[in-house]
Amino acid sequence: MIQVFGIKNCDTMKKAFTWLETQQLAYEFIDYKKAGIAESHLPDWNRRVGWKTLLNTRGLMWKKLTDGERADVDEAKALILMSRYPALIKRPVLDTGQILLVGFDPETYAKTVK
Repeated sequence: MIQVFGIKNCDTMKKAFTWLETQQLAYEFIDYKKAGIAESHLPDWNRRVGWKTLLNTRGLMWKKLTDGERADVDEAKALILMSRYPALIKRPVLDTGQILLVGFDPETYAKTVK
Protein backbone atom coordinates (compact mmCIF):
# COMPACT_ATOMS: atom_id res chain seq x y z
CA MET A 1 0.00 0.00 0.00
CA ILE A 2 1.12 3.53 -0.73
CA GLN A 3 2.18 5.51 2.31
CA VAL A 4 1.91 9.28 2.22
CA PHE A 5 3.86 11.20 4.85
CA GLY A 6 3.34 14.87 5.58
CA ILE A 7 1.33 17.41 7.49
CA LYS A 8 -2.43 17.27 6.97
CA ASN A 9 -3.17 21.00 6.64
CA CYS A 10 -0.69 21.62 3.84
CA ASP A 11 -2.03 22.76 0.45
CA THR A 12 0.41 20.54 -1.44
CA MET A 13 -0.71 17.57 0.63
CA LYS A 14 -4.33 18.31 -0.23
CA LYS A 15 -3.44 18.30 -3.95
CA ALA A 16 -1.72 14.95 -3.58
CA PHE A 17 -4.68 13.48 -1.65
CA THR A 18 -7.09 14.70 -4.34
CA TRP A 19 -4.93 13.22 -7.10
CA LEU A 20 -4.68 9.84 -5.35
CA GLU A 21 -8.42 9.75 -4.68
CA THR A 22 -9.24 10.73 -8.28
CA GLN A 23 -7.06 7.83 -9.45
CA GLN A 24 -8.85 5.57 -6.93
CA LEU A 25 -5.55 4.59 -5.32
CA ALA A 26 -5.61 3.38 -1.74
CA TYR A 27 -3.10 5.03 0.57
CA GLU A 28 -2.23 5.38 4.20
CA PHE A 29 -1.60 8.90 5.48
CA ILE A 30 0.95 9.39 8.23
CA ASP A 31 1.22 12.84 9.78
CA TYR A 32 4.90 12.81 10.61
CA LYS A 33 4.61 15.86 12.79
CA LYS A 34 1.99 14.25 15.06
CA ALA A 35 3.27 10.67 14.84
CA GLY A 36 6.83 11.70 15.63
CA ILE A 37 8.26 9.28 13.10
CA ALA A 38 10.21 11.64 10.86
CA GLU A 39 13.49 10.98 12.63
CA SER A 40 13.19 7.21 12.27
CA HIS A 41 12.44 7.48 8.52
CA LEU A 42 15.01 10.14 7.64
CA PRO A 43 18.01 7.78 7.23
CA ASP A 44 16.10 5.65 4.71
CA TRP A 45 14.65 8.65 2.87
CA ASN A 46 18.06 10.30 2.75
CA ARG A 47 19.60 7.13 1.33
CA ARG A 48 16.89 6.91 -1.33
CA VAL A 49 16.56 10.53 -2.50
CA GLY A 50 19.18 12.62 -0.66
CA TRP A 51 18.91 15.34 1.95
CA LYS A 52 18.88 18.13 -0.64
CA THR A 53 15.65 16.75 -2.07
CA LEU A 54 14.10 16.36 1.38
CA LEU A 55 15.03 19.74 2.88
CA ASN A 56 12.42 22.44 2.24
CA THR A 57 14.28 25.75 2.13
CA ARG A 58 11.30 27.65 0.69
CA GLY A 59 8.81 27.17 3.48
CA LEU A 60 7.87 29.22 6.50
CA MET A 61 9.75 26.94 8.90
CA TRP A 62 13.03 27.58 7.08
CA LYS A 63 12.47 31.33 7.40
CA LYS A 64 11.81 30.94 11.12
CA LEU A 65 15.21 29.33 11.72
CA THR A 66 18.03 31.44 13.10
CA ASP A 67 20.78 32.60 10.76
CA GLY A 68 23.09 30.15 12.52
CA GLU A 69 20.73 27.23 11.89
CA ARG A 70 20.50 28.12 8.19
CA ALA A 71 24.26 28.63 7.77
CA ASP A 72 26.60 25.99 6.36
CA VAL A 73 23.99 23.26 5.98
CA ASP A 74 25.46 19.91 5.07
CA GLU A 75 23.97 16.41 5.21
CA ALA A 76 24.49 15.91 8.95
CA LYS A 77 23.11 19.33 9.87
CA ALA A 78 20.15 18.98 7.49
CA LEU A 79 19.17 15.65 9.04
CA ILE A 80 19.38 17.11 12.54
CA LEU A 81 17.26 20.11 11.52
CA MET A 82 14.63 17.94 9.82
CA SER A 83 14.48 15.67 12.88
CA ARG A 84 14.04 18.65 15.18
CA TYR A 85 11.63 20.48 12.87
CA PRO A 86 9.66 17.99 10.71
CA ALA A 87 8.00 20.89 8.88
CA LEU A 88 11.36 21.33 7.11
CA ILE A 89 10.73 18.10 5.18
CA LYS A 90 9.25 18.75 1.74
CA ARG A 91 5.75 17.45 1.39
CA PRO A 92 4.39 15.03 0.59
CA VAL A 93 6.76 12.12 0.92
CA LEU A 94 5.10 9.27 -0.96
CA ASP A 95 6.47 5.76 -0.58
CA THR A 96 5.23 3.00 -2.88
CA GLY A 97 7.56 0.47 -1.27
CA GLN A 98 9.86 0.66 -4.27
CA ILE A 99 9.84 4.33 -5.20
CA LEU A 100 10.06 7.38 -2.96
CA LEU A 101 8.66 10.64 -4.31
CA VAL A 102 9.12 13.97 -2.57
CA GLY A 103 6.84 16.87 -3.39
CA PHE A 104 3.77 16.72 -5.60
CA ASP A 105 3.93 16.82 -9.35
CA PRO A 106 0.88 15.36 -11.13
CA GLU A 107 2.90 14.29 -14.19
CA THR A 108 5.48 12.44 -12.08
CA TYR A 109 2.73 10.81 -10.04
CA ALA A 110 0.93 9.71 -13.24
CA LYS A 111 4.10 8.09 -14.59
CA THR A 112 5.17 6.51 -11.32
CA VAL A 113 2.25 5.78 -9.01
CA LYS A 114 -0.01 2.94 -10.03
